[in-house]
Amino acid sequence: MDAQWIVTPELAVCGLQFAHVVGSDWIQPQPDPWMQQVCRLVKTLKRTVFLGCPEREGRRFYNSVFVIGPTGEIVGQHRKLNVVSDSLSWSHPGDRVAPIECEGIKVGVLICSDAYTSNIARALKFEGAEMLVSPASWGPGIHGPNGEWEQRSHETGLPVIVCNRTGAEQTLDFWRAPSLVAKNGDRLLSHTSDRSAVLTFDWDFSNMVPSTTQFRADYMRS
Repeated sequence: MDAQWIVTPELAVCGLQFAHVVGSDWIQPQPDPWMQQVCRLVKTLKRTVFLGCPEREGRRFYNSVFVIGPTGEIVGQHRKLNVVSDSLSWSHPGDRVAPIECEGIKVGVLICSDAYTSNIARALKFEGAEMLVSPASWGPGIHGPNGEWEQRSHETGLPVIVCNRTGAEQTLDFWRAPSLVAKNGDRLLSHTSDRSAVLTFDWDFSNMVPSTTQFRADYMRS
């Protein structure tokens, strides 16, 4: 694999329901020494990484995505705004909507339920976003995804790239959770599985569409 942009799911560092197991006292202001080590690795690899990681600021905790550029610098972050799940009772909502510039492209970040309604995606479009990236922990079922990402792409005219997670936690099952690419209301690429996988695809930045017709899936060993 030779991916230039790497997107992790929501809270890839710790999972969604970690607070029931280890609490939240371990969460640090960022960049902490571990994040600095990640930044050095990203610099060595010369990649752009969207990393789902919690953070602390003062007495507040946030469900965040950090965007690390190919120089190893954190070029931006997004704090989840739509904190609606009991799993995130530790998390305070963010208060800022702004795209992050990644190698000349303005990218809006929607963390999972930020995509529930149109307001955040529309605000990112208004602020100049050219595409939307959505790290997610949104499993199938009665409250599973039901066209929200496609609708956000239709409303804004922007492509939406979704990296969803797999696995299971205390009360949630993420197996067969969809990862996808949508534009103008249509799914252009989609993947579900009962196994964890790394998905790759080619992207045409001139036309803001995939230049491959399906994901390549490299499955993780059990």
